[in-house]
Amino acid sequence: MNIFIVGPMGSGKSTVGKIISDELFMTFLDTDEEIESRTGASIDWIFDLEGESGFRKRESEILSEMVDKNSVVLSTGGGIILSNQNRELLSSRGTVFYLATPIAIQLERTAKDKDRPLLKNGDPEEILTKLQNDREELYISVADHIVNTEAKSSQEVASEIIKLVKS
Repeated sequence: MNIFIVGPMGSGKSTVGKIISDELFMTFLDTDEEIESRTGASIDWIFDLEGESGFRKRESEILSEMVDKNSVVLSTGGGIILSNQNRELLSSRGTVFYLATPIAIQLERTAKDKDRPLLKNGDPEEILTKLQNDREELYISVADHIVNTEAKSSQEVASEIIKLVKS
């Protein structure tokens, strides 16, 4: 059994994933962390050097490797669902949870983070709103379960996912 977590930046995917993996004694993996670990470069730097398309290619390669593992909780980058192939891999190899998160919460959580390449050039609220409009249907289409994160702690979101997994 694999648990895959998708959602926008600032939705808490990594934090929630770590809690779930600890509580269910599963391995935690994060596509962004794996890319940074293997390249020795930040996501921001990869975006600067290779552009978004170069980063997305790396992300897809990492994903195809990670979904072949067993008993993992995988936190993904916010744009992983942009690729048909990625959505098919996620759907076919595990249970996908979409962390639906209001723009206001995303703004609050990403405000101090300077390693968000998509938020560097322009008004963060406008950018996050556009990303949400562009990606929402893709998140929903790949999700087995939609978990609303509004007014919930990471622990509460993780507990909700664990209940769903066990039922």
